[in-house]
Amino acid sequence: MSKTSSSKSRASGKTTLATVAAHAGVSAMTASRALNQPALVSVAVRERVELAVAELGYVPNRAARALASAQSNVIVVLVPSLSNAVFTAVLEGIQDAAGPGNYQLLIGNTRYSDAEEEKLLGIYLQSNPDGILLSSLSHSARMTQMLAASGVPVVSMMDLASAPEQFSVGFSQFDAGQAMTRYLIGKGHTRIGFIGAQLDERTLRRADGYRKAMSDAGLLDARLELMVGEPSTIALGAALLGRMLEQAPDCDAVFCCNDDLAHGAIYQCQRRGIAVPGQLAVCGFNDLPASEWMTPSVTTIDTPRYKIGFEAASLLRALIKGETPPVTQIDLGFTLMARESA
Repeated sequence: MSKTSSSKSRASGKTTLATVAAHAGVSAMTASRALNQPALVSVAVRERVELAVAELGYVPNRAARALASAQSNVIVVLVPSLSNAVFTAVLEGIQDAAGPGNYQLLIGNTRYSDAEEEKLLGIYLQSNPDGILLSSLSHSARMTQMLAASGVPVVSMMDLASAPEQFSVGFSQFDAGQAMTRYLIGKGHTRIGFIGAQLDERTLRRADGYRKAMSDAGLLDARLELMVGEPSTIALGAALLGRMLEQAPDCDAVFCCNDDLAHGAIYQCQRRGIAVPGQLAVCGFNDLPASEWMTPSVTTIDTPRYKIGFEAASLLRALIKGETPPVTQIDLGFTLMARESA
């Protein structure tokens, strides 16, 4: 190691590859080979370099390594929430599928904001990711432009793309919304309300499915819809159920866009002495763990969240390797869980 390199290392306080090489008594190129292509050096040299790494606490510069190899082993994952149980299950699936390939995840929380999504992608693209996983199909013009310019493989999760060239893994949110509404109609309900919050693209597609089923049955009525942009909570579900009964007092069932709202709606009914489902049926979406144990247990749509994450990451790994998957959309379906609340 030259005097100049040694001085720079001491000045920055950062252990570099040159520092490791000097400690091991080899050249920087040999140290790099020992770490990145161990088969090209002797066992003795590799052991000396590994010992130097351990003693100095050296952490490889991933960005420099990515530039040299054109591969970073980094996958960017953008989700709208890190506290929502729906997306924590998706992330678990991604982690399990990405782990065997030694991929590291850069996880960003977009907070349901286009501006935040754009900012995160701009930052994460600087890490030269090998692939990108997104939790939605629709994006701002700027986001779409950045994705196209990056040339990085992209897989969307949670819904199914209509464009054949767009890779996606999930299920039809529209079909799920339609299926739940048809189920309630089949149970004899005619005044079925829809309660939606957050109003992300998944909620809006479920609402479209609800409207289609209601329209087909000749039951569509704008007074039965209650949509707000606020984040979904149990407390909000209770409040919105109260508002629904004010604007449509003859409502005989409510389809909540997720289980949090459904839980709140049931609690509100219990406070008001409204029998569920005798006087009012209540349904949710996503089948969160608590839904089966509510009293009454919640009729809901079970979504394969873990599997979506796992299959999406597996598909992305294939694309990164340059493989051509047999399909661009993987439909994992959904299950209507008919329980006591409807």
